[in-house]
Amino acid sequence: MVRQGTACTVVIPAHDEEVALPRLLRPLLEDAHPGEFRVLVVCNGCTDGTAEVAATFAGVEVLSIPTASKYAAIEAGGAATDAFPIVFVDADVALDTTALRALVATLRDDGGILATAPRRRLDRAGVSMPAKWYYDVWERLPQVRTGLFGRGVIALSEPGWARVSALPRYTADDAAFSDAFRPEERTITLGAESRVWPARTWTSLLKRRIRAIGGMRELRAAGRSPESSATHPRDLAAIVVREPRMLLRMPVFLLMTVAARSAERRARRSGRSGWLRDETSRVV
Repeated sequence: MVRQGTACTVVIPAHDEEVALPRLLRPLLEDAHPGEFRVLVVCNGCTDGTAEVAATFAGVEVLSIPTASKYAAIEAGGAATDAFPIVFVDADVALDTTALRALVATLRDDGGILATAPRRRLDRAGVSMPAKWYYDVWERLPQVRTGLFGRGVIALSEPGWARVSALPRYTADDAAFSDAFRPEERTITLGAESRVWPARTWTSLLKRRIRAIGGMRELRAAGRSPESSATHPRDLAAIVVREPRMLLRMPVFLLMTVAARSAERRARRSGRSGWLRDETSRVV
C-alpha cells in the first residue's frame, strides 16, 4: 500500500558510515516538513555505530541487514518502499531538502521521465593537484556530463524502479541504472545539486578507478554498456579544442587511466579483485 501524504522514499545504503552520515542527514532533513519524506537508512554489514547515528535523527528509519553489499541494501530498501518516487542516496554525499523536492517534481511532471539525478558539485577542498587535474578532465567527458552516475543520487519513478529492480546485480550499479534508460527517459534536474567528495589522493583515486573499470568491464560483458558510455580519443581531443588549458591536464588523466586498467587487469588475473573503498572522501 502506498503511503499517503509522503512525497517520496529516500533509501540510503550505508556500510560503516557513522562519520559521513550526519553531513548527509542534516541538510536532507533540515527544512523537511514532518512526514514529507520517508527516509530509510539501510545498514549493510556494519561494524561501527552507523545504525546508532542514523537513529539520532528524528523520523529516520533504520533497517539492518547482515550482508555488506550496497546492492543488497538497494534491494532491501526497494522492497520496503511504500511511497514513490524512490531516491537512492549514497551515504557519503550531501543533498539538501530543496534538491530532494526538485528531484521529486521532475519525476511527477508529465514528461515521460523515469529517472533523474542532480547536478554534481565536486568538493575539491583538500584534493591533491594530480587528482584535481584528473577530475577536471573527467567532468568534461560527454557521458559524465549527461549520465546519472557519479552523482551519489538517483531518483526513480515507480515504473523506473520496476525496470532497474529487474536488472542483475552489477558492481557499477549507478552506471547500470543510468544505462537502463533511453536518453529521453532520463534527465539531470538542474534545480537540484549533490555535493560529492572525490578521492583526495592519487592512491585513493586509483582505488576508485580500479573499481569503476572493473564495474564497466562487467557491464560490457553483459551487453549493458552502450558505445556512448565509452571514452574515445575524439572526446579527449574535443575537450582540448574547447579549452586549450586542459592540454596540461590530459597526461595526468591518461596516466591514471592506464595505471587503473593495468592494476584492474592484474587483480582480476590473480583473483584478488574486490571492493576497493576510498576512505579519504569520508573525512569530515
